[in-house]
Amino acid sequence: MAKKRIKISSAKAKGRGLQQWVCKKISELTGYEYGSSGDDKPIESRPMGQMGCDVRMESQVKKLFPYSVECKRCENWSIPAWIKQAKENQAQNTDWLLIIKKSHEDPIAIIDANLFFEIQEALLFWKNKAKIKETP
Repeated sequence: MAKKRIKISSAKAKGRGLQQWVCKKISELTGYEYGSSGDDKPIESRPMGQMGCDVRMESQVKKLFPYSVECKRCENWSIPAWIKQAKENQAQNTDWLLIIKKSHEDPIAIIDANLFFEIQEALLFWKNKAKIKETP
């Protein structure tokens, strides 16, 4: 028996929900407000089908969260194609970030491996620096 296909409107709603979840997380990290497209907030979820990154951020937000975000809410994953799309939509002075999610699963972030290790190196540096300050 063939699996019933989800309606396009339902699929778009799920995608929009993931984008709004990402906007909320960026808002919590940066302290800037988020909203839906047209709310005139520093962080906004871009409407489905529009060109560009899925999360629109004003320059002051990008200084704190320097990523161009592509969101995919899908059951069948095409990760190489999505990474290509994220790179094509990448804004100047940002790194690409892909957030993907399947039903009943937690979202997953995908970034360039070199960037991942740079972030880890910076975290270790600051953790070690904090330990040195704690030492009497």
